[in-house]
Amino acid sequence: MSSSQEKRIETAPNWLVWWSATPLYARILAAVLLGVVAGALLGDSAAPLAVPAKLVLRILGALAPPLILFAIVQALMSAPLGGGQTLRLITLLLGNTLAAILIGLGVANVLQPGTWVQAGPPPEMAKAATAAPDPVSQFLDSVPRSLGGPFGDDGKVIAVIMIAIAFGVALRQLKHFPVRNVEDVVHVGLKSLVIILEAVVEVVPLAVFGVVASIVGVKGFSDFAALGGFVLAVITGLLLQAGYYLLRVRLGSWVRPTELIAGVRDALVMAFSTASSTATMPVTYRCLRENVKLREHSASLGALVGANFNNDGTALYEAMSALFVAQLIGLHLTLGQQVTVVLTSIVASVGAAGIPEAGLVTMTLVFKSVGLPTEYIAMLLTVDWFLDRCRTAINVMGDVTVSCLLDGKTPERPEEARVLERV
Repeated sequence: MSSSQEKRIETAPNWLVWWSATPLYARILAAVLLGVVAGALLGDSAAPLAVPAKLVLRILGALAPPLILFAIVQALMSAPLGGGQTLRLITLLLGNTLAAILIGLGVANVLQPGTWVQAGPPPEMAKAATAAPDPVSQFLDSVPRSLGGPFGDDGKVIAVIMIAIAFGVALRQLKHFPVRNVEDVVHVGLKSLVIILEAVVEVVPLAVFGVVASIVGVKGFSDFAALGGFVLAVITGLLLQAGYYLLRVRLGSWVRPTELIAGVRDALVMAFSTASSTATMPVTYRCLRENVKLREHSASLGALVGANFNNDGTALYEAMSALFVAQLIGLHLTLGQQVTVVLTSIVASVGAAGIPEAGLVTMTLVFKSVGLPTEYIAMLLTVDWFLDRCRTAINVMGDVTVSCLLDGKTPERPEEARVLERV
């Protein structure tokens, strides 16, 4: 939980304190169970309950482009790059990310989890919108699809007001932050977007409840049976990526894979429990230095710098999600479209902030790049809380792998360490 969230909790009503203090995964699990019950009881009448999910997806889609922009700009501005290791670091990061996406697409093409239960043509979750009262439809239409859209010729005043309110509330927490240079301006921009995103994540359980109830009520349990195959496929892909990492470590560094896993287990457990690679960074660095005994330069480049760019688990997940949804609705993605998924997933993974559920934001860009209906992302919300933790652990494992490869095939000599300590 971030410091900004803790400050809000201190002055919040009791029910809001309870809501924020309850782990996100527990809220989502409860939302799934309640959604199943509501859908079974209400039947077709549950369709309008999908409106909150549509609202969350609209906001996530609007946040995605600026979040990626500011995240990449800040990473490039603040990363201490330089020297002969820079090119090697970039090559390793891109190679790992590309391998993750190809593994994900390979598993999805072989297992084809989306065909295990055929859903047919895309159901208009907009059906919920047509069933909703006119004021609700008008409200959804007023929510901006992008942050820049409302400022065009056809901009809506209500959308501008919504953006102003969101940033006004977010910037209240940053109003005393000293802006001395361009880097500070970028930091404020990214931080304000992250604050808004954290607020959106807080209402994700409500969206999950609505989408589960509407799907169960209108279509039954067929889509969720397909999600079981999707989870199995993603776990398979992530395990293969982990195997790829360990092979790279065995062949390209002096560290032994078993010793590496034992040395960084605290970081991997923390990544899984928090679903945040950013929160795990200090632990990862400490494990690499104190347990694995990597050189300081290698550990800092991989664990601290690489973490800003290296989100292999997220890239694999987003590529597999796109292929899964395409299979689910009977849409064949050509080789060219799958290449587009690869390229978009690379960019999206770099821009994914190191906070829980951030992959959902950038996933909207991957879906739009090949014309997939973003409404299906709402269905993935029901299992994303678990897969997010799994892919975050893989993200951290990727950082660890890069550090080991940068350290080379010879361990740090005692006299080398003593010289560095004197410096």
